[in-house]
Amino acid sequence: MSAQIAPPAATPVATTIVKSVDDKTNQKRFHGFIAGVTSGVTKLVVGHPFDTVKVRMQVSGSDRFKGPLHCLMETLKKEGPRALYKGATPPLVGWAVMDSVMLGSLTYYRLLLQGGDPNVRLTPFWSGIAGIGAGVTVSFIAAPVEHIKARLQVQYDAKTKLYSGPIDCARQLVRNNGVTGLWKGLVATLWFRSWFFMWWSSYEIYAKQMRQRTNMSEAAINFWAGGLGANTFWVFAFPCDVVKNKIMTQPDVKNPPFPTIISCFKHVYRTDGFKGFYRGFLPCLLRAFPTNACALTSFELTMRWLRKIDE
Repeated sequence: MSAQIAPPAATPVATTIVKSVDDKTNQKRFHGFIAGVTSGVTKLVVGHPFDTVKVRMQVSGSDRFKGPLHCLMETLKKEGPRALYKGATPPLVGWAVMDSVMLGSLTYYRLLLQGGDPNVRLTPFWSGIAGIGAGVTVSFIAAPVEHIKARLQVQYDAKTKLYSGPIDCARQLVRNNGVTGLWKGLVATLWFRSWFFMWWSSYEIYAKQMRQRTNMSEAAINFWAGGLGANTFWVFAFPCDVVKNKIMTQPDVKNPPFPTIISCFKHVYRTDGFKGFYRGFLPCLLRAFPTNACALTSFELTMRWLRKIDE
């Protein structure tokens, strides 16, 4: 009868090492959620005035504003500088939460694709796949935040003012449409954020080229690659954003003008042609680079700081 060899018993030291590695991996999964808050606050401070001009141009007809500069000047003349931060309260809280969830889930999905090793560099394609996962995840939080923000941003004067603030806007939406009314435009939001594939795949491409061809610091690479990646995303995703904002800001009536994404798409094309899908694109592009470059730089700097603490 042959003797069976039992596997070696785990030593206390080995068990401690394995547990320490697992704990550090779990901590890394939450780094993105913490660092995402700094990204969200940065994004609001830098980008909200551009966003207000963008949304107003997307939703209004060409008879109200001749272009982004005209929109900006009319807003400042009639409503003052504070008008550029209309609807800022929802994203002040919302973007901090949204970027925490978006960048936190992005970090989590990346770690899954990296097999738990953050030192493994993903290809642009797999970074894009992680981006889609992050976009879908954050959409469920982003939809009500962007819905309230958009409605507040298109209150031009006393005649068009329906809400006294974000809480009043949310209250009226729930009263008119039920709780699910806050998530009007969710499908369009999911569609819009699926283009995060372009953002994060292009970000990796830009960052790789800069590391190979320049002597820039990692923070500078994060800044430039982040801004260029955001602009690449908006080139592809902007028509979806136009449709999303039109759906979110339509009146609360039994038979809304745009019951579906397709009906809204047809309306935009029939009314303004292809250029209608890019109304407000210039302020969006001007906003996208500095806002996202600063936001991603603050995110990456915070991530590096958190990694140093764990060492």
